[in-house]
Amino acid sequence: MPRPTRELRDVVFIDGVRTPFGKAGPNGMYHETRSDDLVIKCIRELLRRNPSLPPERIDDVAVAATTQIGDQGLTIGRTAALLAGLPKSVPGYAIDRMCAGAMTAVTTTAAGIAFGAYDVVIAAGVEHMGRHPMGEGVDPNPRIVAEKLVDPSALVMGQTAENLHDRFPHLTKQRADAFAAASQAKLAKAYADGKVQPDLVPVATRSAEHGWGLATADEPPRPGTTVEDLAALKTPFRSHGRVTAGNSAGLNDGATAALLASADAAVELGLAAKMRLVSYSFAGVEPEFMGVGPVPATDKALAQAGLSMDDVGLIEINEAFAVQVLAFLDHYGIADDDPRVNPYGGAIALGHPLASSGVRLMTQLAKAFEDRPEARYGITTMCIGIGMGGTVIWENPHHADYGREAAA
Repeated sequence: MPRPTRELRDVVFIDGVRTPFGKAGPNGMYHETRSDDLVIKCIRELLRRNPSLPPERIDDVAVAATTQIGDQGLTIGRTAALLAGLPKSVPGYAIDRMCAGAMTAVTTTAAGIAFGAYDVVIAAGVEHMGRHPMGEGVDPNPRIVAEKLVDPSALVMGQTAENLHDRFPHLTKQRADAFAAASQAKLAKAYADGKVQPDLVPVATRSAEHGWGLATADEPPRPGTTVEDLAALKTPFRSHGRVTAGNSAGLNDGATAALLASADAAVELGLAAKMRLVSYSFAGVEPEFMGVGPVPATDKALAQAGLSMDDVGLIEINEAFAVQVLAFLDHYGIADDDPRVNPYGGAIALGHPLASSGVRLMTQLAKAFEDRPEARYGITTMCIGIGMGGTVIWENPHHADYGREAAA
């Protein structure tokens, strides 16, 4: 008998939420809050915001974490689903691609939707860098350095950023500081304009010293930061270097979650699509120059979609380091202050809780699509530790030509 064939289905982004991001460490607002409780709160909020979705219709829950031990271990996708109150019939799993964990949770489950294995999924990410610092419990194979598979600097993200400054000397510290100050200013304006708050999930926090509290806003931002302020900061990764705490994302705690569905299931269940998935790609690069990863990933994703950067009206790029964003912008001939780029600020201001950041980018892009209906396509892109990049291209449902090719 001939094998049955399947037509790929359209995948849509229904909703995305996140906790306010906190500072990692003893003084951070989540220091005594469990990591899994953060992502559980996000899953519950998705259900609350989308009451037409019967919980039993969720086909899988993928939760990313970079450090999968302690309260970020034990197949966290399954345990978080159970603790969030989903039916026991809803499965779940854990996933890891370092900084792109949540992004990979989205693309992996989206592929399942396109193939027909799922109708509705939750893709999420969480990282509590205060409880689980990057690299905790890691035992790198000695061959990695002994056989010179990579330079030792590849294992220290800040050093890879210094390497980028070396490779591209025109990407100066002054440019990096200016970009960082702009990120802080854009986020401050976004807060003032009410663009951030609607997708934040309030989280109850506890402290043995201070008692109970409620996290309702991001902790890392430093509004009013100036280039002069940043110029005075130390360069911890190299003497007389260029990478500082001010032009890099911090060490942070937080969680995100997204609801994805097939276009048909969304219509059936009365779920409004905020974006349509167009294409995605991941690519590897030299680990020592991890920050250039978004370039080949974006080239591949654009080629798959039959698009060029001229077709892209909005860009959400993770600001792990300012120099990494500048390398991406320079490659495509995009100005440092192009209004398409991170219009509501980025990780330098908000923070970067590793595996959770991919969905944060998507949530901000969905909001920007709503505000800019003239932008038909947008991308979410990020560099990834150990030398990778990931890019997802989305279509804006508010654009006049939305879905035209898909319907043809």
